[in-house]
Amino acid sequence: MGSRYGDIMKVECTGASDITAAQDKLKEKGVAASHKMAQTDLTRMNKYKSLIQKEAVANGVQPAIVAGIISRECRAGNTLVDGWGDHGNGFGLMQVDKRYHTPKGRWDSEEHISQGTGILVGMIENLKQKFPKWTKEQQLKGGIAAYNCGASRIQSNESVDSATTGHDYSNDVVARAQWFEMHGY
Repeated sequence: MGSRYGDIMKVECTGASDITAAQDKLKEKGVAASHKMAQTDLTRMNKYKSLIQKEAVANGVQPAIVAGIISRECRAGNTLVDGWGDHGNGFGLMQVDKRYHTPKGRWDSEEHISQGTGILVGMIENLKQKFPKWTKEQQLKGGIAAYNCGASRIQSNESVDSATTGHDYSNDVVARAQWFEMHGY
């Protein structure tokens, strides 16, 4: 289906690292591990599906990408304490970092999802400017990585996750997003 920023189903990925997969004590590796974690999060994610779809479409991205980020960031709310994660630095489903942004809305609100999705789009736009010769899908994957570590830390398509958490952020999020895309997002 795709969006103005590319089609998540056309983005190449390796999925979760062994370290990320180990969080759920999975036997699966790579893309299979990412898919298994997305599946685990589906029931919780479905509570936010209509908000995700509304804000993703409004921002020109596929809803599955937002779901993939939410799955990776907080397991659809499962790892949050009073809406906070990342040692009190990340807020809400999309883990907006208070050190770089002023969080908006309740942790599970439409306003929060709108803010997080807007930050993602800003990162994709930044990568489009930084790497104009990349394909839309490479820019999309780079923007997902930048959502985690900042656009200035993305240096090449080949090492897109070198500065991300677990060195697998975009590869894991893309694989989760692909699973959500295949399951109604």
